[in-house]
Amino acid sequence: MIPAPSAAAADGLQNLTFREVEAALEAAGLRPFHARAVWRAMYRDLAGSWDEVADLPGAVRRWLDARPLCFPEVAAEVASGDGWTRKFLLRLADGREVETVLMEFAGRHTACLSTQAGCAMGCVFCATGQGGFFRHLAPGEIVAQVRQARRAMRAAGGTGPRNLVLMGMGEPLHNYDAVMTALDIITDTRAFNIGPAHVSISTVGVVPGIVRLAEERRPYNLAVSLHGADDTERSALVPVNRRWPLPELIGACRHYGRLTGRRIFFEWTLVAGRNDTPETARRLASLLRGLDAHINLIPLNPTGGFGGAATAPAAVQAFKEALQGAGFPCTVRQRRGIDVAAGCGQLQAENRRREAAPA
Repeated sequence: MIPAPSAAAADGLQNLTFREVEAALEAAGLRPFHARAVWRAMYRDLAGSWDEVADLPGAVRRWLDARPLCFPEVAAEVASGDGWTRKFLLRLADGREVETVLMEFAGRHTACLSTQAGCAMGCVFCATGQGGFFRHLAPGEIVAQVRQARRAMRAAGGTGPRNLVLMGMGEPLHNYDAVMTALDIITDTRAFNIGPAHVSISTVGVVPGIVRLAEERRPYNLAVSLHGADDTERSALVPVNRRWPLPELIGACRHYGRLTGRRIFFEWTLVAGRNDTPETARRLASLLRGLDAHINLIPLNPTGGFGGAATAPAAVQAFKEALQGAGFPCTVRQRRGIDVAAGCGQLQAENRRREAAPA
């Protein structure tokens, strides 16, 4: 049985969509239009408690006092020497910890969100997967990470992240319902107003989740972590491939493309001597032929539990050129926050807390 979030984290208003807050107010005999003030306090004013909210009728305030805000504590914050990346260690109500990364690019900021404490997928090169799975996050625990990114940016004179990637700790499609509720809140114009086109969901290949995304016509970008062009190659790096092998996964991707008409982003971690030759790139191109696909190449980031090495720059370029020669758009992901273990595959909150400076 998967452990549940604590009652404080799971039951608060931070887990409810705007319509659900309206309904809760109405069920309590209160005017539903007060939902606007409640949401403004949580997501625009970034209030830490209801005491910070003025001009509420006494009955509404008493109702809110019985529903205290429950957002994770910032246990630590660490800045990368690259000058563009910050990582936050958030302590949840039950003591579990997750990490959120805020990255600055030219003219924009991107927040990388976690969706689980730990991860059950077990990708061998990923620090989160190496550490095991603890529990799903509640919707409000996912939303709180955007709040924290916005609070940090506001303190620095900014307004908030423009883009979100669900590529932090955990597998988003393993926690499907909570993730979709969180995104309903985050993208609401009365909350953070981050457009769905600026949200990317990364999956290691949870086929039922991909099918649900397609059939529910969810408006977010889909990124699929591939890393291998045949079942033997992929299963060695991504054990969940044994549950949903490549023919089934690529079939789900084709189904997604047919129903949504959306491009799929495929992520490929390059491990020296394992999956980084031009011949492998050509096999990958053959596998994806007919899909509207963009391929993101990610030279391996170091983790303590995996002995592989990153592909050399010249080999990265040769791999990229082989894919482009086959007609696929392809980019090499910018490396950010590697020195503070904030890069792709490096998040592991339980073991990183002592390395971060107090917030």
